[in-house]
Amino acid sequence: MSDKSAGLSVIVAGGGTAGHIEPAMAVADAVTALAPHAHVTALGTERGLETTLVPERGYPLELIPPVPLPRKITADLFRLPSRVRSSVRAARAVIDATNADVIVGFGGYVALPAYLAAGRGVLRRRRRVPIVVHEANASAGIANKIGARLATRVLAAVPGSGVSLKGSAEAEIVGIPVRSSITSLDRAGLRQQAREYFGLPQDRPVLLVFGGSQGARSLNEAVSGAASALMESGIAVLHAHGPKNTLELPDGAVSQDPPYIAVPYLKRMDLAYAAADAVVCRSGAMTVAEVSAVGLPAVYVPLPHGNGEQELNARPVVAAGGGLLVSDDVLTSGYVESTVIPLLKDGPRLAEMSRAAADAGHRDAATTVAKIVLDVAGKTGPSQPGEKHIGEK
Repeated sequence: MSDKSAGLSVIVAGGGTAGHIEPAMAVADAVTALAPHAHVTALGTERGLETTLVPERGYPLELIPPVPLPRKITADLFRLPSRVRSSVRAARAVIDATNADVIVGFGGYVALPAYLAAGRGVLRRRRRVPIVVHEANASAGIANKIGARLATRVLAAVPGSGVSLKGSAEAEIVGIPVRSSITSLDRAGLRQQAREYFGLPQDRPVLLVFGGSQGARSLNEAVSGAASALMESGIAVLHAHGPKNTLELPDGAVSQDPPYIAVPYLKRMDLAYAAADAVVCRSGAMTVAEVSAVGLPAVYVPLPHGNGEQELNARPVVAAGGGLLVSDDVLTSGYVESTVIPLLKDGPRLAEMSRAAADAGHRDAATTVAKIVLDVAGKTGPSQPGEKHIGEK
């Protein structure tokens, strides 16, 4: 691949939310690790988190008009023809400008225009670019369901996602691509440094709490409401409550022994994972992938709305013994006191759950996907006169 990679151009399409962007960036990193001379371009929109996250990772970002999509095939989808056409044209312009050899899509409103621009059924006179689809969630969205019909390879995090290559019963199960700083994390080796970084004690159990980039009110209220019981039980807390939220804590909680440390967000998730003995969190696909990859016992609290995919995301890890699953209405301060506190004080159980969580994860998913991407790009050839081979510009 080294000879061909000098001219290799890859587009990753996964914008909008961190759940789409992070797997895309993990695969981008893995592609460049395997093929250092490959050129990777990220596709996004001006409305998504990719405008911040992608430049931070050092990849060029090309913006196209957003096409928000319903989760299911409804009449709303067919009311967007002009917006879809505009976005597809913009995506095609990026494909042509980068001379793309392969598109890797991760779902959402960025991926669908890329699929349509690259696929055989659209813009028939233009060069077809092979597509690799990756579905991170346990229940696939409409973009990936459409993309799968045009794809060369279809990948999924877990079985039963509802997305598969046309004519095939099931997608290839590869897990969720996670950045190497997480998959290579040595929690035990970083424990002392991580706890010093956050001001946490070295000799007490630590509970990590976070509800995503914006926080989660129900998690915030349940755990902060049990702050006194946690501290009286000798458990320190590191709680990321979200930049728009605040916590009501006992006076001097941060200076108690052990402390309750509340922060708006966590800049160093790797150190947060290393500092913790267990976590209370939502169960978005990316969260489950990261938490299980580092072998962290978890209390997963799925979002109480949507199509139930967050519960499905957590089930494999919970079934393996790496976590607990509790509904949003059941997670109360009483639950924290009756269930979470005893868990944090049970070292052998935490160790067993940690092993189970790590075994349930897919630490090599990013590299696996990257190898598939390079394989698909390497097998492409000219289907029309004048089209290029890999490595030709």
